[in-house]
Amino acid sequence: MKEIENREDINLLVITFYNEVRKNELLGPIFNAHLTKEQWPPHLEKLTDFWVTALLGDVCFKGSPSKAHLKVDKHLNHTMSQVHFGKWIEIWFATIDSLFVGDLAQRAKDASRRMATGQYLYVFNHREV
Repeated sequence: MKEIENREDINLLVITFYNEVRKNELLGPIFNAHLTKEQWPPHLEKLTDFWVTALLGDVCFKGSPSKAHLKVDKHLNHTMSQVHFGKWIEIWFATIDSLFVGDLAQRAKDASRRMATGQYLYVFNHREV
């Protein structure tokens, strides 16, 4: 096991994680319905940018995760729930633990908890129901 040190490590984490997400019976259908096979590579690069910015402080991410989550929630008829975010965190933690140790690995876990909570609350509070 090694520590997260650079973009390549984060890219490995992101790719490994989303490979698991895409196979998950709860999350897989959601992600696979929103991204075609051709859309996955640029999406994974964007997610790598997000985590590079969050963990290494190299500002390279541009986008709005909150707007993306609102679109997914709308597509799901406003049924996105804490269960979805909980499963996301469970897979994220397991992926981190299978690949990395150290301070940045822990920071990735801590950040994911805050982000999942924030994203869920944002979606819940901005539903057009």
